[in-house]
Amino acid sequence: MNAGMAANKIIIADDHPLFRAALAQALQQALATPDIVTVGSFADLSAQLAEHDDADLLLLDLNMPGSRGYSALVHARSVAPALPVIVISAFESAKVATASMAHGAAGFIPKSAPRETMAEAIQTVLGGDTWQPQEALPEGSDANSFTQKLARLTPQQQRVLVMLTEGLLNKQIALDLGISEATVKAHITAILRKLGVQTRTQAVIAARSLEIDWRAYAQRDSDAPS
Repeated sequence: MNAGMAANKIIIADDHPLFRAALAQALQQALATPDIVTVGSFADLSAQLAEHDDADLLLLDLNMPGSRGYSALVHARSVAPALPVIVISAFESAKVATASMAHGAAGFIPKSAPRETMAEAIQTVLGGDTWQPQEALPEGSDANSFTQKLARLTPQQQRVLVMLTEGLLNKQIALDLGISEATVKAHITAILRKLGVQTRTQAVIAARSLEIDWRAYAQRDSDAPS
């Protein structure tokens, strides 16, 4: 990888357009004339990793359509082992930072970090070093609290929440689960009440921000004794 003063090719993988723009600004602050490639889904990331095998850095949001948990990070490290990856996460806990580094990330930046910090992290990783937040991150008490709320959901409500995080509409959820749309709406109402949020969008954002391994939840339900 070329980490010199020549134009660096950087892949930004984040499904939020505004944050992609913020990362692009941080790159322009950190580097002279960066060549920026942006993607918003796991499928697009896979395609761009194959097309741009000369990329110098990947800025990766763990939560994108098509990926769960650390799957996108693991995939990137598998297909492009020489490509350094900085994880950019809305879930700012020491647990996620440590796990990201354990899965092969060269850096971890909270999404709340100022642009100057992002620029410094980018320069550090391109220079061959690793980067972690210098300020202490919480240990994930918010995650534990939300996980406890998730545990209050019935297995069917958990399945509905999984489908909501995947962007499915009520009609699609009803068809997949073999229930009526009215029943889906009732489940969603119960989910919002138990999670302490007002809208389905808030429920999805909260769930996705925790990097929850939804397959584990589904497996737990299928393994539960009848």
